[in-house]
Amino acid sequence: MPIKRIISGLNDFQENYFKANQDFFEQLSQGQTPDILFITCCDSRIAPNLLTQTKPGELFIIRNMGNIIPPYGTLNSSEATGIEYAVQALNIKEIVICGHSHCGSIKGLLQLQSLSDEMPLVYDWLKHYGEPIRRIIRENYQEYSGEELLNIATQTNVLNQIANLETYPVVRSRLQAGKIQLHAWVYEIETGEILAYDVKQNQFVPLEQEPFPVPDPLSTMQPI
Repeated sequence: MPIKRIISGLNDFQENYFKANQDFFEQLSQGQTPDILFITCCDSRIAPNLLTQTKPGELFIIRNMGNIIPPYGTLNSSEATGIEYAVQALNIKEIVICGHSHCGSIKGLLQLQSLSDEMPLVYDWLKHYGEPIRRIIRENYQEYSGEELLNIATQTNVLNQIANLETYPVVRSRLQAGKIQLHAWVYEIETGEILAYDVKQNQFVPLEQEPFPVPDPLSTMQPI
């Protein structure tokens, strides 16, 4: 896509969509009040607002390679600052981690050594934060290969990021209080379908009306 097409799109937005919805954008300029933090991959095929049919201001979005959330305590993590701001300042009620089919980051994670020379920064990112997924796959799914293995790794990655989210004090405290819910999703590009993790079935199933929140594993603990 040439840059001129993007400029043409900007001009069309300003002359048509913006003018037709100027009151809406004036309202947005006064502040944001999203209820949902949507964490997904930076893959160009993923468009969160298009996928969820939401308007600007309705989703707070964090994107990176492989929709990865470093555990709490990681230095210089923009993901951590985004999570803390979304939960504490914006009072987010729901957090969705959404992986997707045919993810290049997960493919790279499964063939990690091939990245070390050509893309050392990508290699370091996946090696550092993707090692739990690599180990789970290596030790539990040796009989799988190809697309089936990629799908397993994609789902495993999403669940691992849910676990990482739960290490954040601001998330943990609100989970304990029942003020926030976490959701694990996988978007299938080829079908347009969202699969959500259902803890009762212990698998990803088509998302229809049920939100399928992932429960806080400590929420059932009784105080001593």
